[in-house]
Amino acid sequence: MKRKLGALATSVALAATVLAGCGSSNANDPNTITFWTPLTGEDGAYMDNLVKQYNDTDPAVKVKHVVTADMYTKVSTVLSSGKGIPDLTIIHADRVPGYVKQNRLESMDAVMQAQPELKEDNFLPQAWGAGNIDGTQYAIPLDIHSNVMYYNKELVSKYGADSFLEDDNVTIDEMLSLEGKLDEGHYVVNDALIGWVILGQIQNLGGDIQKDGQPDLNTDVMKQAILDVKKLNDAGLMTPFGEDGYLMFQGGNVLFSTDGTWSSTAHATVENLDFGVTNVYSASPDKFTNRASSHMLAMFNNEQRTDEKEQGIAAFLEFLRSNSVEWAKAGQIPASKDVVESPEYQQYMQSFFTSTEKETESLYIYDYEYYSYVAEAVDKYAIDLIRGNIDIDEGLQAMQQEVADKIGQASGGAAAGE
Repeated sequence: MKRKLGALATSVALAATVLAGCGSSNANDPNTITFWTPLTGEDGAYMDNLVKQYNDTDPAVKVKHVVTADMYTKVSTVLSSGKGIPDLTIIHADRVPGYVKQNRLESMDAVMQAQPELKEDNFLPQAWGAGNIDGTQYAIPLDIHSNVMYYNKELVSKYGADSFLEDDNVTIDEMLSLEGKLDEGHYVVNDALIGWVILGQIQNLGGDIQKDGQPDLNTDVMKQAILDVKKLNDAGLMTPFGEDGYLMFQGGNVLFSTDGTWSSTAHATVENLDFGVTNVYSASPDKFTNRASSHMLAMFNNEQRTDEKEQGIAAFLEFLRSNSVEWAKAGQIPASKDVVESPEYQQYMQSFFTSTEKETESLYIYDYEYYSYVAEAVDKYAIDLIRGNIDIDEGLQAMQQEVADKIGQASGGAAAGE
C-alpha cells in the first residue's frame, strides 16, 4: 500500500529503525517472541498497542514487535543465512503461495491445536482461505484491507448524485451522466489506487489475471476494464493527470475517492470534510468488487523456535482474534467474526463492508502465486493506459511481458508464457 494513514513521527520512525536493527539479536531469546511486521505507517503504532495490551496480561512468553522496513528483502536475507529468523511475521496474503512452494512456512497445525478457537468458522472466509494451501493452514488472518470508495456528501448532494448510492453500486454510466454539469475545478472521481480499481473491474467482468498458472494480462477482459475506466478520463471527469487526486478529495473538489479502508482515519482529520463510504464503482449494474488483501500471521521455518514459543504464539494469536477491534482503529477490517459482529465494531466506517453477506463477498483477495508481479505491472501501466499516454494494445503486451520476465528471472528459467 503506497498510501498509509500518514507518516509516523520522526521519533517513531527512528524507533522502528532501531528495532529492525536489533531484531536478529533477540530472535533466539527463549522468553521473547520476535514478531516482525512491515507496518511502517501509523498502523504500526496500533499494533504496538495490541502487543502492549497482550504483554500486560503477563503471558508466559512475551512478544517483541519489530517494525521492519523493506521486510521481504530482510526476510529473504535471514532465511538464506538461517540466522535471526523471526518467530512470527505478518506477510501479505499474496505471498503465502510462493513461500509455501519454496517450503518456507511452517503449518499452523500445532498452533491451532493449542488454541481451538483459531479455526475456520471464526474468521471471514476469504481471509481464512488465503492462508490455506491444499488443505493445510499456513497462516492465520489478522484482517482484510480493501480498496473502497469514499464520497463527499456535500458534492454528491450538490450534483444530484444521491441516487447513485441507493443500491450501493455506483456505475460508470451514472458517473458519466455528470459530464458537463460540474463547476470548474470539480471532478467526479480521482485516480487513487487505480491499479486496485482495474483489478476489481477484472472480477466484475468475470475475468482473471492468470490462466493455468501463467500470467494472463493481455486479454480482452483487461482491455475492456481499462477502456471502461478510460471513459471517465476522456469525459474530463477524472482528476487531472499528475495531480494528487487523494488530496483533491480531501480539499473538497472531488465527489468520489477510490483509496483504501485505512484512509478513513486520515479523512476524518480533515476539517469540514463530510464523507461516507461505499463500494468501488463498476461498469456493471449487477456486480461490484472491492479488490482486497489480508495481513496474515505466519511462521517461517526455524529449527530454533521452541515448543514453548509455539505455545506462546498460539496464545498471542488467540488474543489478537478476540481483541482486534483495536486494529479497526487503523482502518482495517478485522478477520475475526466475533469482532466484526460485535456492537463495538459497528462504530467504524469500514463495518459497512461486513454489514451483509453480499458486501463481505465483494472483498476479493487474489491468491495467484505471482500476484505481486502482476500488481506491480498493473500499477505501472494502468494510469498511462487510462490517460491515453500509451497505446492500449502495446501497453497490454508490455505488461504481460514484464510479468513473464520477472517470473522467469525469479525461477531462473525461461520466462513464463514463452
